[in-house]
Amino acid sequence: MSLLNKWFSGNKKPVNVDSPASEPSMLENNVLSVLRQTIDPNTGRDFVSEKTVKKIHVDGADVTVDIVLPYPAASVIEPLRTTLQQALQVLEGVGKISINLSSNIVSHAVQRGVPLLAGVKNIIAVASGKGGVGKSTTAVNLALALVAEGARVGLLDADIYGPSQPTMMGLEGQQPQSPDGKSMTPLMNYGVQTMSIGFMIDPEQPMVWRGPMVTQALTQLLNDTRWDDLDYLLIDLPPGTGDIQLTLAQKIPVTGAVIVTTPQDIALLDARKGLKMFEKVGIPILGIVENMSVHICSNCGHAEPIFGSGGGEKMCSDYGVSLLGQLPLDIGIRLSADSGKPTVAAEPDGKIAAIYKQIARKVAVKVGEKAQDHSAKFPKIVIQNT
Repeated sequence: MSLLNKWFSGNKKPVNVDSPASEPSMLENNVLSVLRQTIDPNTGRDFVSEKTVKKIHVDGADVTVDIVLPYPAASVIEPLRTTLQQALQVLEGVGKISINLSSNIVSHAVQRGVPLLAGVKNIIAVASGKGGVGKSTTAVNLALALVAEGARVGLLDADIYGPSQPTMMGLEGQQPQSPDGKSMTPLMNYGVQTMSIGFMIDPEQPMVWRGPMVTQALTQLLNDTRWDDLDYLLIDLPPGTGDIQLTLAQKIPVTGAVIVTTPQDIALLDARKGLKMFEKVGIPILGIVENMSVHICSNCGHAEPIFGSGGGEKMCSDYGVSLLGQLPLDIGIRLSADSGKPTVAAEPDGKIAAIYKQIARKVAVKVGEKAQDHSAKFPKIVIQNT
């Protein structure tokens, strides 16, 4: 246990992490007290209880605090730094304040008995019970948003029958290379490592495959791709609760699932089925994204909930999960995806991109709250006859 963890665990005699033999100064105690009362707006918890404070150094009146976040946060680093500096500046006798903020994304626990995938720390399934709710568009924009926040991200198009990611990612007509004849290098665009069956077939050729062939194709795409040190791999699942979803639950190490739906009652019925399926197979639900929440007229800006309203919130309330965000039905989202430059890449500073980035941070925070996977710290024991 680290010295700081000893302090966190309720040690009545706080320990100065820089000088364990000495008692902490009054200023250091005051810094810890302020950090305990300062809330991280991305998690809703204070920086001490979420154990992101790694080091506090007091040099006379000057204070340096090292904070390591368990989620990528490039777009909010400076606001967080400002928040912490303003909170500490009220301390009596404090001098120069330095806040060192960084992120460290680690592997988190998956289904029992399913080993982690080489080169991938966390796998996030993006699913829906019904087609046509904007799941693939949401998946690709979340991938781009996580990259914008500073993470290393991959995207696997698991919709074998109707792959759409080659078009959305601007990679149509390209093919992955195989350096050894056994594995494939994912294609890269916008900082996202991407793999899809669509890279290997004629776009107009229908995939007339039975279930076993589809699941085999999925596992090969996943396992034979040379993913390069990914923090997150997003899997864009086909709609429904069939063979691919079952394979995902049984053979693929999934950290959590994101359910995409619209407010429409029919879409919500199928989304509930998808959510219950993940619950049954032991995959945590990270939250729900309500797509097409409200239509925004491109001429006058009038907003109208043409698919209804409040459906996603009610579903979250019924199942005790988080509403990650609500996206509008906006023609710009569709045009950007069809052109091969999704919204987060096309308009990175726009309002809709900001919504995607906020959802992506919430997803990353939810992943960061899960139990960590420590299997890599233990040696593998092999028993053999000699």
